[in-house]
Order: sequence, then structure tokens, then C-alpha cells
Amino acid sequence: MAVKMKVYSDFICPFCFLAKGPLDEVAKEKDVEIEWMPFELRPSPYSKIDPWNEPDKLGSWDSFILPTAKKLGVEMRLPRVSPHPYTHLAFEGCEFAKERGLGNEYHHRVFTAFFQEEQNIEDIDILTKLAVEVGLPEAEFKDALVTRKYKEKHQEAIQHAYDEANITAVPTVMIGDEVIQGLASKETLQRVIDKEIEKDKTNSFEGMQCNTDGYC
Repeated sequence: MAVKMKVYSDFICPFCFLAKGPLDEVAKEKDVEIEWMPFELRPSPYSKIDPWNEPDKLGSWDSFILPTAKKLGVEMRLPRVSPHPYTHLAFEGCEFAKERGLGNEYHHRVFTAFFQEEQNIEDIDILTKLAVEVGLPEAEFKDALVTRKYKEKHQEAIQHAYDEANITAVPTVMIGDEVIQGLASKETLQRVIDKEIEKDKTNSFEGMQCNTDGYC
């Protein structure tokens, strides 16, 4: 049985993008099922993040975000989309993609469009183009974003992240009862996954018994 993993992230979070590398590597070697969960660092109507015009945030990119990407061998750049976009529409598109079995493919494409190609992932036409690239129907996808068909479903998912999962920062990875906050190495993920597999093996026979009527 596949180990289920929930990964809370935002499309404009650089460490969430970097977290994809170790997660993808683990997925190639372990029987895991990764579900990407939404979290908005700056939901509307709060002001957008704008690293190009905020020296402290720009400094973070030069000091450790880009060096970390280089160390991990990940192509990445600080998007010149200024300010950074809101991500609710991108996530509503993700709900559309999930229903059609292409959630992970769409999620990956939006990430690379922003952090490698510097595309504005708040623009419906751009999101539609990305959706088509992963095999989603163009007209239906665009209509879903224009009409905000998945607005309520996305808001429920965000509320779950805040109130039930108690997410305060991303990336956050949940594997069984284990919670990993921040960028995690492949080795850390493997260790937690192996622990969860062993737990499942133990739980598979706990509680087995026979009764006085001879039924086992």
C-alpha cells in the first residue's frame, strides 16, 4: 500500500519549489502517493510580495535561496513578475486538474512557469496555456477560472490548512503522524517514509483474535 504524503505549499514560495526535487526523487524509489495541498502566503486583499522592491527579501534570494538552488542542482531564478502574483486562481485551476487526474502534472507546470520561465501565474490566459500543455481541455479550464467555479472548494481547502492542519509556514510535509516543516532532504523523507511503512506492517496484525465460539 502506498504511503500517503500531503505537501502544503504555495506557488510563489521558493522553498516549496526546491522541495519538489527531493520529493520527486523519493517518489521514483518508494511507493508513495503525493498530494499537493494549497496554502496562500499572501492571500488577497493583503499586499503582494514584491522582492524586487523590498531590499530585505531581495537579500534573502542572493544570500541563501539561489545558492541553495545551485547546491541542489535546480534551475531557478527570481521571477521579474513584480509584485509576485496572488495564487488563488492557480490553485483553483489545480482543483480542476485534480478532478481529471492531472493535479500533480499541472502543479509542476505552474511551478516551473513561475520560477524558471518568469510567467505571471495570476493571468488566466497563461494558466490556461499551461493547463493545455499538460493535457487539460482549454475552453472548460478557462471557463472554470473565469466563473470561479472552484472558488468555494479552494477556500475550504485553505481553511482546512489554517484551522485543522495548523499550517503556519510552507513547505510542510505530512506523512502519517509525522510533520516535516521546511525544505527536507531526500534522506529525511526516506527515513520518515520507512518509519511509516514499518508502522503499517505492525498495525496490519494488531487486534487479531479468536472468540469463545471458535471464530477467528
